[in-house]
Amino acid sequence: MEKAVRKAVFPAAGLGTRFLPATKAQPKEMLVLVDKPVIQYGVEEAVASGLQNIVIVTGRGKNAIEDHFDVAVELESFLEQRGKKEQLEEIRKITRLINVSYVRQGEPLGLGHAVLVTKNMVGDEPFAVVLGDDVIDATPPALKQMIDVFHRVQGPVLAVERVPPEDVSSYGIVKIEEGHDLGPGVHRIVDLVEKPKREEAPSNLAIIGRYILTPDIFGALETTARDRTGEIQLTNGLRQLLQTRPIYACEISGTRHDTGNKLGFLKALVYFALRRPDLAEPFKRYLETLDVNVRADVG
Repeated sequence: MEKAVRKAVFPAAGLGTRFLPATKAQPKEMLVLVDKPVIQYGVEEAVASGLQNIVIVTGRGKNAIEDHFDVAVELESFLEQRGKKEQLEEIRKITRLINVSYVRQGEPLGLGHAVLVTKNMVGDEPFAVVLGDDVIDATPPALKQMIDVFHRVQGPVLAVERVPPEDVSSYGIVKIEEGHDLGPGVHRIVDLVEKPKREEAPSNLAIIGRYILTPDIFGALETTARDRTGEIQLTNGLRQLLQTRPIYACEISGTRHDTGNKLGFLKALVYFALRRPDLAEPFKRYLETLDVNVRADVG
């Protein structure tokens, strides 16, 4: 019987080059969707799924993340003195609900390496990995859906989403075992392929930014060869682990936004603004008034 999932790992050591110059001095995880940084959406999802122990993998220039989840004594005192109770409760809420630990990755040597550096903090228990770029609006939360599957199948669970055939080369793709009823949207994985060509993809089930992993992934990652770029890929480590134990895929029920690229970030911004009761109607009216010509000089 596997132990309960209590910890969530957030790899956040990437350089965020797709958002330069905005990320020159600011972590991409701190880019704001409406009024919360992207990483907070994932942390709140973890909390809503019953996970209160958060491990954030950081690197140089990521101090703003640590500051964000730390207690802000001066700000809290200022808000309290001004009687701004609602804002005070909002900034206190997230720090009260979680226990946060940080580990430095050093060099950004791939997602597999980012997971590997958390070995001592995670210990001998199952854990979640959350890629903050994927912001998922789901009820129940995406991680809760996966944890429920984990307890049922007693093995690692990867979140997947069906993508258009023309997009498979942008994802890790899973090949699934046919003919086994594991429940709606749950599949046993036969193989994993990192960014296959469209004609070589074994399915259109793409791995997205949520994983429930068991501690034996660390041993698999330690013996996983680096790829041609010198990085340790988590998909390759999982493929190795697949040789010794079953791994499962869970199709997530919800709306996912990939905020790791500019268009996806803008879509997410509009989506979450329109989900806000205080903003939806005036924002919608504003959007309806727009008549904007594309500027040729935008780089």
